[in-house]
Amino acid sequence: MLEHASKVKPVSSKIQYGMHVPKICSLRLAPIPGFVLLAVVAVLAPAISAGGETVDTDPLNRNPEVVDAFQRFYIMDYQGSLSRFNRVQEAHPADPIATDYILYVTLFQELFRLDLLDTTFYANDGFLTGHHTVVEDPKVRDEINALADKAYDQANAQLKNNANDTNALFARGWARSLEACYLAMVERSYTAGLKLALGARNDHQRVLDLNPNYVDAKMVVGIYQYVVGSLPFGFKVLVGIAGIHGTKAAGMALLQDSADHGVITSVESRTAMMIFLRRDAKYLQAKEIAEGLARQYPRDFLFALEVANLSKDAGEGMKAIAAYRRVIDDAKRQGYYPSSHLELPYFGLADSLRGQKLYAEAAEAYRQGAYLPTTSPELKRRSLLAAGEVYDLMNDHNRAREQYQAVIDAGSDTAQADQARKFQRAAYTGR
Repeated sequence: MLEHASKVKPVSSKIQYGMHVPKICSLRLAPIPGFVLLAVVAVLAPAISAGGETVDTDPLNRNPEVVDAFQRFYIMDYQGSLSRFNRVQEAHPADPIATDYILYVTLFQELFRLDLLDTTFYANDGFLTGHHTVVEDPKVRDEINALADKAYDQANAQLKNNANDTNALFARGWARSLEACYLAMVERSYTAGLKLALGARNDHQRVLDLNPNYVDAKMVVGIYQYVVGSLPFGFKVLVGIAGIHGTKAAGMALLQDSADHGVITSVESRTAMMIFLRRDAKYLQAKEIAEGLARQYPRDFLFALEVANLSKDAGEGMKAIAAYRRVIDDAKRQGYYPSSHLELPYFGLADSLRGQKLYAEAAEAYRQGAYLPTTSPELKRRSLLAAGEVYDLMNDHNRAREQYQAVIDAGSDTAQADQARKFQRAAYTGR
């Protein structure tokens, strides 16, 4: 059992593992990073549940300023949320969950800056192969590591006085899962991230063993069970030998309970369910969840974007086009979305238009998204390459060549540039 496993740092040896994670987990799971990511991305943004008063939780989670800070977070007003959580932490300087709040907002603000919160990236394992360029900010990395260490140490200090302190166990597990998310998504340190995710699962399972009414703890455990239940049979046998078990049905049941009754895990549980359903090609069910989240938080750019993404995945081409255009129009309204990356709906719109063979409009949408100030170099190249392909499909190879040259100019040693050079020589035909 791994219930007392300590936090593992990928570089520093300051904190050692109390009981080693079996090699069967840390090494044998490495070849299947898609499932590892889903395990460690178990922290997609909590919100206060309307029905939370019927379940147990850390009392600080019901503090009015904490509730208000979460609401600011859910319109993606990261600075407004952070300022409120900073005041909470100042009033509760030794409380690990107060430190977790700061860690949580700092992490997700950085993930959004890096374009890592569009779930299109998680819908297939291509995101994890290293082709999606991520430029880490060392200052933010150090801040995240320091906050995680602080929360972890604060929780351990409380657990020395009472090993069965469910609030401290939950806070320690949350800190672990947040840092695991950073390791997997930004640094792609999958083994280290998996070890932290295992520790988070064990902390939260211990919480449930002590108090089954501490519903927030069901989220991480539910995700873990679903992921284990999704493994290929051979891997499932191997992890079963290590004492790790789970089924998709049991995982979804735990997630549903957390979604319905969690105090600070309702939204993140629904987000996890949406990701799992999307990976299972249950697009309409996933879309129903996304629409519910978008209704609850209409000024959250990412939830609105996800409705459009899932319409596209479900083959609802014209609905997707309309949904992407709504997101773009709302993003252009002054202050409607406190945070947005307009290039993402432009790219989705262009793909949807292309799917409907509306090539001229698709090419224009690709180009509009390519030249926005927030567009990453990689997405710019992808957009321009796609624009060139569309022009070739329109039998306009001269304009296509212009786009291909723009791709090469934007990064001559990239995979997109290699494709662009190929299509400069011989027009793209769709095959």
